[in-house]
Amino acid sequence: MGDFSRWLLHDDQKEIFEYLFAVAVNAAFVALAALVLWPLSKAALALQLAKGYWVFWIALIVTAVMLKVVQRLFRVDLDSHFDAFVISALAVSGFLQVAWSAFAALTVDGFVAGTSGWPVGVLYLIGLLSCWVAYVAVSALYMGSLYKLVNLGLAVVSFIVFSVWPAAAGVIFR
Repeated sequence: MGDFSRWLLHDDQKEIFEYLFAVAVNAAFVALAALVLWPLSKAALALQLAKGYWVFWIALIVTAVMLKVVQRLFRVDLDSHFDAFVISALAVSGFLQVAWSAFAALTVDGFVAGTSGWPVGVLYLIGLLSCWVAYVAVSALYMGSLYKLVNLGLAVVSFIVFSVWPAAAGVIFR
Protein backbone atom coordinates (compact mmCIF):
# COMPACT_ATOMS: atom_id res chain seq x y z
CA MET A 1 0.00 0.00 0.00
CA GLY A 2 2.91 2.34 0.65
CA ASP A 3 4.05 2.36 -2.98
CA PHE A 4 0.52 2.96 -4.24
CA SER A 5 -0.07 5.87 -1.86
CA ARG A 6 3.28 7.45 -2.80
CA TRP A 7 2.40 7.07 -6.49
CA LEU A 8 -1.11 8.48 -6.00
CA LEU A 9 0.06 11.47 -3.97
CA HIS A 10 2.77 12.40 -6.49
CA ASP A 11 2.18 15.70 -8.32
CA ASP A 12 1.85 13.90 -11.66
CA GLN A 13 -1.20 12.01 -10.37
CA LYS A 14 -3.09 15.03 -9.00
CA GLU A 15 -6.06 14.56 -11.35
CA ILE A 16 -6.46 10.88 -10.50
CA PHE A 17 -6.23 11.68 -6.80
CA GLU A 18 -8.90 14.40 -7.17
CA TYR A 19 -11.27 11.98 -8.97
CA LEU A 20 -10.77 9.21 -6.43
CA PHE A 21 -11.12 11.65 -3.54
CA ALA A 22 -14.38 13.00 -4.95
CA VAL A 23 -15.82 9.51 -5.39
CA ALA A 24 -14.73 8.51 -1.87
CA VAL A 25 -16.23 11.66 -0.33
CA ASN A 26 -19.43 11.02 -2.24
CA ALA A 27 -19.75 7.43 -1.06
CA ALA A 28 -18.81 8.27 2.53
CA PHE A 29 -21.32 11.12 2.64
CA VAL A 30 -24.20 8.96 1.44
CA ALA A 31 -23.35 6.26 3.99
CA LEU A 32 -22.99 8.73 6.87
CA ALA A 33 -26.14 10.59 5.87
CA ALA A 34 -28.07 7.31 5.92
CA LEU A 35 -26.72 6.54 9.40
CA VAL A 36 -27.63 10.00 10.70
CA LEU A 37 -31.08 9.97 9.11
CA TRP A 38 -31.98 6.42 10.12
CA PRO A 39 -33.01 7.26 13.71
CA LEU A 40 -35.16 10.08 12.31
CA SER A 41 -36.90 7.63 9.93
CA LYS A 42 -35.66 9.73 7.01
CA ALA A 43 -32.98 7.42 5.61
CA ALA A 44 -34.82 7.48 2.28
CA LEU A 45 -33.36 10.96 1.81
CA ALA A 46 -29.89 9.40 1.57
CA LEU A 47 -31.19 7.01 -1.09
CA GLN A 48 -32.70 9.92 -3.05
CA LEU A 49 -29.41 11.80 -2.83
CA ALA A 50 -27.50 8.69 -3.95
CA LYS A 51 -29.74 8.41 -7.02
CA GLY A 52 -29.23 12.10 -7.65
CA TYR A 53 -25.46 11.76 -7.38
CA TRP A 54 -25.55 8.99 -9.97
CA VAL A 55 -27.28 11.30 -12.45
CA PHE A 56 -25.08 14.22 -11.37
CA TRP A 57 -21.84 12.33 -12.06
CA ILE A 58 -23.11 11.30 -15.50
CA ALA A 59 -24.14 14.89 -16.28
CA LEU A 60 -20.81 16.18 -14.95
CA ILE A 61 -18.76 13.88 -17.15
CA VAL A 62 -20.92 14.34 -20.26
CA THR A 63 -20.90 18.13 -20.00
CA ALA A 64 -17.15 18.20 -19.38
CA VAL A 65 -16.58 16.12 -22.51
CA MET A 66 -19.01 18.25 -24.52
CA LEU A 67 -17.28 21.42 -23.32
CA LYS A 68 -13.90 20.06 -24.41
CA VAL A 69 -15.31 19.17 -27.83
CA VAL A 70 -16.80 22.65 -28.28
CA GLN A 71 -13.59 24.29 -27.10
CA ARG A 72 -11.56 22.26 -29.59
CA LEU A 73 -14.05 22.94 -32.36
CA PHE A 74 -13.69 26.67 -31.85
CA ARG A 75 -9.97 26.38 -31.02
CA VAL A 76 -10.37 27.87 -27.58
CA ASP A 77 -7.50 27.12 -25.24
CA LEU A 78 -5.64 28.76 -22.37
CA ASP A 79 -2.90 30.11 -24.63
CA SER A 80 -4.89 31.84 -27.36
CA HIS A 81 -8.32 32.63 -25.88
CA PHE A 82 -7.91 32.23 -22.15
CA ASP A 83 -10.90 34.44 -21.35
CA ALA A 84 -13.31 32.35 -23.45
CA PHE A 85 -11.79 29.16 -22.04
CA VAL A 86 -12.22 30.23 -18.42
CA ILE A 87 -15.67 31.78 -18.88
CA SER A 88 -17.05 28.75 -20.71
CA ALA A 89 -15.76 26.35 -18.06
CA LEU A 90 -17.02 28.65 -15.31
CA ALA A 91 -20.48 28.78 -16.89
CA VAL A 92 -20.74 25.00 -17.24
CA SER A 93 -19.39 24.21 -13.78
CA GLY A 94 -21.54 26.93 -12.21
CA PHE A 95 -24.67 25.65 -13.92
CA LEU A 96 -23.99 22.13 -12.69
CA GLN A 97 -23.43 23.38 -9.15
CA VAL A 98 -26.65 25.41 -9.16
CA ALA A 99 -28.56 22.47 -10.65
CA TRP A 100 -27.39 20.20 -7.84
CA SER A 101 -28.33 22.79 -5.23
CA ALA A 102 -31.81 23.01 -6.75
CA PHE A 103 -32.15 19.23 -6.67
CA ALA A 104 -30.92 19.01 -3.09
CA ALA A 105 -33.24 21.79 -1.91
CA LEU A 106 -36.27 20.20 -3.60
CA THR A 107 -35.39 16.76 -2.24
CA VAL A 108 -34.93 18.04 1.30
CA ASP A 109 -38.12 20.08 1.01
CA GLY A 110 -40.02 16.90 0.20
CA PHE A 111 -38.74 15.24 3.37
CA VAL A 112 -39.29 18.27 5.62
CA ALA A 113 -43.05 18.11 5.14
CA GLY A 114 -44.61 16.78 8.33
CA THR A 115 -41.40 17.22 10.34
CA SER A 116 -40.87 19.82 13.04
CA GLY A 117 -38.21 20.88 15.48
CA TRP A 118 -34.53 20.05 15.33
CA PRO A 119 -34.90 17.23 12.73
CA VAL A 120 -35.73 19.94 10.18
CA GLY A 121 -32.35 21.51 10.87
CA VAL A 122 -30.65 18.14 10.44
CA LEU A 123 -32.37 17.62 7.09
CA TYR A 124 -31.31 21.04 5.81
CA LEU A 125 -27.76 20.48 7.09
CA ILE A 126 -27.63 17.19 5.16
CA GLY A 127 -28.85 19.07 2.08
CA LEU A 128 -26.21 21.77 2.49
CA LEU A 129 -23.48 19.18 3.01
CA SER A 130 -24.67 17.39 -0.14
CA CYS A 131 -23.99 20.62 -2.02
CA TRP A 132 -20.44 20.60 -0.65
CA VAL A 133 -20.03 17.00 -1.84
CA ALA A 134 -21.25 18.05 -5.30
CA TYR A 135 -18.77 20.93 -5.14
CA VAL A 136 -15.96 18.44 -4.48
CA ALA A 137 -17.08 16.45 -7.54
CA VAL A 138 -17.23 19.57 -9.73
CA SER A 139 -13.83 20.66 -8.40
CA ALA A 140 -12.35 17.32 -9.46
CA LEU A 141 -13.03 18.20 -13.10
CA TYR A 142 -12.69 21.98 -12.89
CA MET A 143 -9.56 22.35 -10.74
CA GLY A 144 -8.76 26.03 -11.09
CA SER A 145 -8.90 28.19 -7.99
CA LEU A 146 -11.35 30.56 -9.68
CA TYR A 147 -13.75 27.70 -10.36
CA LYS A 148 -13.44 26.44 -6.80
CA LEU A 149 -14.02 29.86 -5.28
CA VAL A 150 -17.05 30.69 -7.43
CA ASN A 151 -18.62 27.22 -7.25
CA LEU A 152 -18.39 27.01 -3.46
CA GLY A 153 -20.20 30.33 -3.17
CA LEU A 154 -22.77 29.22 -5.72
CA ALA A 155 -23.35 25.96 -3.85
CA VAL A 156 -24.08 27.66 -0.54
CA VAL A 157 -26.03 30.65 -1.82
CA SER A 158 -28.13 28.72 -4.32
CA PHE A 159 -29.02 26.04 -1.76
CA ILE A 160 -30.16 28.70 0.69
CA VAL A 161 -32.15 30.53 -2.00
CA PHE A 162 -33.76 27.33 -3.27
CA SER A 163 -34.55 26.19 0.28
CA VAL A 164 -36.32 29.46 1.05
CA TRP A 165 -37.91 29.68 -2.40
CA PRO A 166 -38.54 26.12 -3.72
CA ALA A 167 -40.53 27.45 -6.70
CA ALA A 168 -37.27 28.84 -8.13
CA ALA A 169 -35.70 25.39 -7.89
CA GLY A 170 -38.79 23.91 -9.51
CA VAL A 171 -38.11 26.01 -12.61
CA ILE A 172 -34.97 23.97 -13.25
CA PHE A 173 -36.51 20.53 -12.67
CA ARG A 174 -40.22 20.81 -13.42
